[in-house]
Amino acid sequence: MISRKSLTYMASAVATGLALTLSAPAVHAAAIHDAAMFTSNTLARNDDGSTGLVATGFNINFFGSNYSNLYVNNNGNVTFTAALGTYTPFNIVSTGMPMLAPFFADIDTRNLNSGVTQYGQGTLGGRNAFGVNWINVGYYSNQADKLNSIQLIMIDRSDVAAGDFDFEFNYDQILWETGSASGGSGGFGGSPARAGWSSGTIAYEIAGSGITRALLDSNLSTGLIHNSLNSNTNGQYIFQVRNGQIVQVPEPASLALLGLGLAGLAASRKRKAI
Repeated sequence: MISRKSLTYMASAVATGLALTLSAPAVHAAAIHDAAMFTSNTLARNDDGSTGLVATGFNINFFGSNYSNLYVNNNGNVTFTAALGTYTPFNIVSTGMPMLAPFFADIDTRNLNSGVTQYGQGTLGGRNAFGVNWINVGYYSNQADKLNSIQLIMIDRSDVAAGDFDFEFNYDQILWETGSASGGSGGFGGSPARAGWSSGTIAYEIAGSGITRALLDSNLSTGLIHNSLNSNTNGQYIFQVRNGQIVQVPEPASLALLGLGLAGLAASRKRKAI
């Protein structure tokens, strides 16, 4: 029996075949360090997929838990304890799952005009690093008329102390915020993207996260490419983790304990439907 999600995909594929082929725009050389970095592994074109456990190449201490592996999820995040296929972004302060989420939204790379999720180990500034590229990626269902370019980099700082690390959220282009299964239309509205991190008990979201059109390039006030954190480069947000703790996070009120909004989390995990 063909599932509703399969029917949705088939209809979208037919529409794509009839449409004029669009060429993906070039990535801006701005916050993203190098589009050719962290490309040794590729997650095949998919919707809501994840890798198995992937080695980062170094150990990190994240709020007292030690990790040297993670899951790369197609929907704009990495998780440490289990893969995450959830496509409608939930409030990051509501999850008990440790995660780094530069752009948690319904990324769909099945359209051939979309880029794909790539990841791998490398070096940055002479230090071991692990990165994930979501460069020129489209959105659900099978859409590539608007493309986003996002990068996550984790950098080993065991030169400071064992388990210390930095992580960066880098953005070159954010033109869409929502997939159609999350209430969006044409890439906008509904339940828009969220950006932030969670230790499982403490979490943070970048200003504008979860607010319609707040993270887009078109928003000159809160758009991700127009702002920065601990960096002089627009579109770059740098977090330092020392002795398991985030050294500095703006807007302390954004920190929250686990348990807020768990009911909303459950609702967001319903299956996609036509």
